Amino acid sequence: MKKLITILLLTCSLMTVSAQYPDGKQLLERIDRNMSSENRIFTSSMIIYGRRTTHTVKMKTWTAGEKKSFTEYLFPAREQGTKMLKLEEQLWIYSPSTDRIIQIAGHMLRQSVMGSDLSYEDLMEDNRLEGQYDAKVTGTEVIDGNQCWVVELKAVVPEIAYQGMKLWVDQERNIPLREEMYAKGGTLLKRTELSDVQRIGNRWYPRKILFRDMLRDGKGTEFLIEDIEFNVQIPEHIFSKASLKK
Repeated sequence: MKKLITILLLTCSLMTVSAQYPDGKQLLERIDRNMSSENRIFTSSMIIYGRRTTHTVKMKTWTAGEKKSFTEYLFPAREQGTKMLKLEEQLWIYSPSTDRIIQIAGHMLRQSVMGSDLSYEDLMEDNRLEGQYDAKVTGTEVIDGNQCWVVELKAVVPEIAYQGMKLWVDQERNIPLREEMYAKGGTLLKRTELSDVQRIGNRWYPRKILFRDMLRDGKGTEFLIEDIEFNVQIPEHIFSKASLKK
């Protein structure tokens, strides 16, 4: 009888702890309200830490939903005028030095951008988590003094870049402060650290993200948001192949 009571007490305790965790789907919705938008325009810097040298790339990006994105390189001078256009699953890149447009598709979208720890998918996609992943809150941890939910994600769509993710989500602001991205077989592919979280309008948003490709050596790549506007009007002609050579 004592053993049965002990088991019942432990079961009740575990159920109580589980009940204190938020629903995974609802948590993803709260994250998406902060991190995603109908459209956005932002200027950013990408600081690439190489083995011997460090170089910086500055760019301006326009995005509309999850399927359209246009980026123009502003710095350095040798890359200025390079442009990238993403429509659905296709990506075109224009190089002013050759005056040519090339198309990148399929697995090539996972290639590194200019030797950075970001792939073309990382740089130009703005997918919402809800609808792409099933989520389960598995515990809590403290990241830089912030109490976080630990959330495990499993992809529910086959074409997404990362089939598994693990997030450490700030309980107060509903922003991931750390992310791990996994391949289907469980290999850790990328790790990110998100910081400099600021209030922008009615959302919290990180202005600094450190990306690390776990399959290569190096100190990582810092992605800094210098200026950003959410839900602003973007002319439709921006998202056309004609804009690449303008």
